[in-house]
Amino acid sequence: MFGKKKQPPIKSLIAQGSCIEGNLKFTDGLRIDGEVIGDIRAAEGGSSILVISESATVTGYIHADHVIINGRVMGPVHASELLELQPKARIEGDVSYKALEMHQGAVIFGQLRPTTHPELEEKPTLKLAANNI
Repeated sequence: MFGKKKQPPIKSLIAQGSCIEGNLKFTDGLRIDGEVIGDIRAAEGGSSILVISESATVTGYIHADHVIINGRVMGPVHASELLELQPKARIEGDVSYKALEMHQGAVIFGQLRPTTHPELEEKPTLKLAANNI
């Protein structure tokens, strides 16, 4: 599709049955199927994608460009580009995003905060064709 950036590859996996305790920093893409207790942050300077699957649980702060959640998150979430909430997503914490896609069934116990405010941006004036006659 036009205007879409190419997604970075998912190079790392935290498998189901695994539990990581401590802060985590990643580049490119990370998929979590297990449990993480600690903050998860994408490295600066490149595009990033974080996938939290249906079987995953994260307790801590999340920060990445593109975040896809279908599991449970206890902590704030910041998606600097796109936040996708799949039907089984459960978030207990505040959420900030540039763009949001939320499927029916996803639940957020916290505040939604867009990082851009479209109503404050200056928009070009529309000129109607009828006015040019």
